[in-house]
Amino acid sequence: MKKLAFIFLSALVLISCEQEKETIYTTNELTYNLYQGSDFNYSGNVKIKELLSGDLELTLELNGNKDNDPYFFPAHLHFGSYETADSPIAFQLDPIDIRTLKSVTILGQLSDGTKLKFADMDTFDGHIKIHLADSGPDYQVILSVGNIGANDNSPQAFKREEMSICSPYLE
Repeated sequence: MKKLAFIFLSALVLISCEQEKETIYTTNELTYNLYQGSDFNYSGNVKIKELLSGDLELTLELNGNKDNDPYFFPAHLHFGSYETADSPIAFQLDPIDIRTLKSVTILGQLSDGTKLKFADMDTFDGHIKIHLADSGPDYQVILSVGNIGANDNSPQAFKREEMSICSPYLE
């Protein structure tokens, strides 16, 4: 009987601790596809969640080959769709770790001085590109790409051959 009471009390404590956990997110969330951008087999998605503060959290998750050695793929939020030539970088996202194929970024002020809010996502003209390297010839290799905001992100609309190489510079 004592064991049963102990198990019951332990479960009650665990449940009450779980209920006290504060959430840092609103219920606003969007997910966009990231498509394979080169001969390297990486695709995935970007999840955009609104924090209670009004800031946006972008989580990039790729599917593809992982590695145990540390290496980071640079990722950028760009203005314009992925077909736009010389589309300027709007924000440098945290790089994707090849060991986990994931990165999480709290979006700050964009390079044009604006601050993107969740309500702006319907009209935002942008895309995300993930590069093989942060400089040199491998910078031109786009591992994964996807339109976000007002731009069509559907699999039917994605045409890798129309993807532009992006400018390595902030606007």
